[in-house]
Amino acid sequence: YRYFSNQRALLVAAHPEIEARSLLGPTPPPDAATRLDVVTDAMTRLFLETEPELRTMLRLSLEPAPVHQEKLLLRQGRAIVWLEDALAPLRDELSEPELRRLVLAIRCAVGIEALVWLTDVARLSRAEAVELMRWSARALFRSAVADSARTSA
Repeated sequence: YRYFSNQRALLVAAHPEIEARSLLGPTPPPDAATRLDVVTDAMTRLFLETEPELRTMLRLSLEPAPVHQEKLLLRQGRAIVWLEDALAPLRDELSEPELRRLVLAIRCAVGIEALVWLTDVARLSRAEAVELMRWSARALFRSAVADSARTSA
C-alpha cells in the first residue's frame, strides 16, 4: 500500500507522462521529421495504454459545465508541449504563427478524440487508427514545410 498526499500525486505515480516535458529521449534526432515520428509514436502508444482513463477525461471535459476543468489532469495540453518540442528544428523555417498552426493541426489529428472517432465511428482497428493518425501528422508536416518553402522562394 502506498499513500498519496493528493490526487495529483496519485495520478503522477499512475501516469508519469503527466510530468514529461519531452518524449524524445536523452538523444533526440536532429531533424524535425524524425522527431515528429518519434513523438507521435510515443503519443499513440500512451493513448492505447491509457485509453480508458483518457476516454473518461474526454467525457468529463465534454460536459456542459465541465466539473473542475482545471482538475482534469490528463487534459492539460501536454501533447502541445511534446509536439512543439518535436518541431523545434522548424523554428528557422516556419514563422511562429505557421509553427503554431502546424502544432495545433497535428494535435487535432493525433489525440484521444481522433482515436475515439476512428475506432468507434469509422470502425478501424486500433492499429489502423494509430497508423492513420501518424500518417496524418506526416502529411500535415510535409504540407506545412512545402507551403513555407513556396512562400519564401
